[in-house]
Amino acid sequence: MFQRSRMSLAVAFTLTGITGLPLSPAQAAEQPATLEALNVTAVRGATKTETPVMETPQTVNVINNEEWQERGAESVQRAANYTPGVGANQVGSSNRYDYLILRGFSDGSINNTYLDGLRVMNDGGSFSSFAIDPWYLERIEIVKGPTSVLYGQSSPGGIVALTSKKPEFQAGGEVRATLGNNAQRGFAFDFTGPVDDDRRVAYRLTGKMSAADAQQDHVEEERRVIAPSLTWDMTDYTSLTLLAYLQQDPKGGYHGGLPYEGTVESRNGKKIDNTFFEGEPEYDEFDRDMAMAGYDFEHEFSQAWTARQKFRYLESEVSVQQVYQAGWGSGDELLRSIPGQTYNTTGYSASEEELEAFTVDNQLEGTVVTGLLEHRVLVGLDYQKRENEVKATYGEFPSIDAFDPVYGADPLILVGPFNDLRELEQTGVYLQDQMVIGNWHISLGGRQDWVNIKNTSLDYGTVQELDENQFTGRAGLLYKFDNGVAPYLSYSTSFSPSAYLDENGELLNPSTGEQIETGLKYQPVGTGNLYTLSVFRINQKDLATKVPNETFYRAIGEIQSQGMELEAKAQLTENLDVQAGYAYTDVTFEKAEAYREGNQASQTPEHQLTMWTGYSFDQGILDGARAGFGVRHMRDIQANDANTRKVPNYTLVDMALSYNLARQGLPGVTARLNVNNLLDKEYIASCYNSLNYCYYGAERDVKASVSYKF
Repeated sequence: MFQRSRMSLAVAFTLTGITGLPLSPAQAAEQPATLEALNVTAVRGATKTETPVMETPQTVNVINNEEWQERGAESVQRAANYTPGVGANQVGSSNRYDYLILRGFSDGSINNTYLDGLRVMNDGGSFSSFAIDPWYLERIEIVKGPTSVLYGQSSPGGIVALTSKKPEFQAGGEVRATLGNNAQRGFAFDFTGPVDDDRRVAYRLTGKMSAADAQQDHVEEERRVIAPSLTWDMTDYTSLTLLAYLQQDPKGGYHGGLPYEGTVESRNGKKIDNTFFEGEPEYDEFDRDMAMAGYDFEHEFSQAWTARQKFRYLESEVSVQQVYQAGWGSGDELLRSIPGQTYNTTGYSASEEELEAFTVDNQLEGTVVTGLLEHRVLVGLDYQKRENEVKATYGEFPSIDAFDPVYGADPLILVGPFNDLRELEQTGVYLQDQMVIGNWHISLGGRQDWVNIKNTSLDYGTVQELDENQFTGRAGLLYKFDNGVAPYLSYSTSFSPSAYLDENGELLNPSTGEQIETGLKYQPVGTGNLYTLSVFRINQKDLATKVPNETFYRAIGEIQSQGMELEAKAQLTENLDVQAGYAYTDVTFEKAEAYREGNQASQTPEHQLTMWTGYSFDQGILDGARAGFGVRHMRDIQANDANTRKVPNYTLVDMALSYNLARQGLPGVTARLNVNNLLDKEYIASCYNSLNYCYYGAERDVKASVSYKF
């Protein structure tokens, strides 16, 4: 029977198990400083149902709130730093968007995000892509491989499934203040509790204000977030949760790249400083306002059948202008225009955008028994619609000396604005059957999508339109031994629309992907320790490829990603826990332009090794203290798709110290110090296919915070 518990459980997370005991807020505050987080045994991202990780025939990496809080991550992108097979450093120190490369697929890496099961309606062909602040989130699930069978269009590398904090029926809250280098300052709060005496209605109010100077000169970051929510248990069988999220980013920080020569290699015996700003202060702007509102409705008809509806409306306004570099001119001057071009130049771009979207997902979930088979059936119908009006301007600026910059230049030429309307509409019907017979777990799913994409020039009346229908599917098989070992095998497919035009000026048909994955999961009986191994191969076909001497694209490309991922989360002793991960990812162009066919794709490390270990003290004056130490190593990163140059391997060290002051007479108060890139290593995180765009990684980041939980 669907009914929320009226009693809060204090859940002490140790990877040797999970215990739940009713504790008062004061008692909870006196608990030792361990990594407190829910030991998530069930996830929704991969199946849209509460399915244990050990019964999911697919790789799902779960990042809990306490994990990224301990490591000082201030974005979803940084929260994934220690997740194998995830590229969280695609654009270096930039924090404007959440770029997450999954299994080597960099295209669409800012458009694979879902919040509470619904797509965050970004527009990947514009600047209207959003970043959800992790202070608002309970956990992050990285679902690897194609997921179109449940979500429609998506990258074959996988999706990032975010779960927001929800109202609770036990009163409590937290406030946090933060200070750090680069003028970092912030304040955040999170309050929740019942509204009425009967505890049928509960609220939650989450908010954050933060600001900082960016690593680069003349650039700042600023954010304001407020997120109210309300849960109403209408009956013991029916629940409604209303959710809203408002975010303002009046200053969006740095988002530029610099040439390979001058960063990885010297230019005339000199290297560009990692704080250099190649733009113009008076022509640099990123102002993003976004608002989301929606609801989650759930009704249980019986113990066997439950209906859900999720709805979200989103609108945003983005104003951006930026001066870019376009490679070296003579001497030490960086060009901020392309000689001979006066249209669509990379020297300067500006855009005013207004996006409006909504999405809804209707689900019916039930259990059925047929003979020896137990079925968990999920039937769904979802719909999403997006309109984005874009006013874009382009231009050229004078060049700038990269080693002795002088600012204050005005544009040489401006072209535009050009007014476009970008529309997307998608309807999907899906069916999933999760079957159990003895220790066998079988998963089958299929989906039919109808997609309409329409790009209209409001200046000239020209229209590019794509009407496409696509079927995708998934099948998985897992055997769960009684000793905690679970081998599995799965196959899944995906599709992804293209933004490129063919020889007739029409949008190319969507690319399609397929993955075969096999692996092994191991959770020792009676513990929460989890060890996973997966081996996969993904092929994405019909990629947009430009043949030499042609100005248009053809859908003939193919890329293959294959590799292996290992992850271990374990409590080695009562005080010592560790998370370790390794990923080998080989991304190869199977069919492409001559210069890159058979080569490896840029930006993805072939080898990725990470480890984080934490130790909780419980003796003497250190009782209540916790120390964390992490290492991230990336190697064999191609700097361009021609594979003529590489990004140097790099190793980063992170550190975290915290002290729960309950033993010192301050229950609920915790002080924390985070230092990321402890050794202040200067490095290039990645280079995009063009050698004109390499991205400096973040310098040493130091911040101290004090929080109070009640």
